[in-house]
Amino acid sequence: MVRLSPNLAPNDGGPTVRVLVVEDYAPFLQYIASILARTDDLQVICEASDGLEAVHKAEELKPDLILLDIGLPTLNGIAAARQIRQLCPESKIIFVSQESDADIVQEALGLGAFGYVVKTMAGTELLTAIKAVCGGRLFVGGGLSSPCSC
Repeated sequence: MVRLSPNLAPNDGGPTVRVLVVEDYAPFLQYIASILARTDDLQVICEASDGLEAVHKAEELKPDLILLDIGLPTLNGIAAARQIRQLCPESKIIFVSQESDADIVQEALGLGAFGYVVKTMAGTELLTAIKAVCGGRLFVGGGLSSPCSC
């Protein structure tokens, strides 16, 4: 098991990081859930399949961490993140997306996201990204189509 030492732990002293996962492709959502299940420190409190639902669930549940895709129906992840930042400034966002262009990564991080993982690298990088973000550090994974000056 991977152990996190999150700065995001709830105020009740428990070690659990409450996670909202936003992904519209069900098989990849299941894959993310299997990665998160490798650690006792993470609890998926909700799943959303489109950007508008993500905004509503984030506002309602105030998760510690949001794993957010960019290519979402109804409201894309970038637009959803803009709204979430306003409604839930304490929630940390890590984008998990197939988008690998450095300009998109810079835009995502410019919105206040703490991390970016390309989907093809999620198996090796997602828990590392979560650990970094929970520790207050920025994480930009590999797999980008061009260098990122993030």
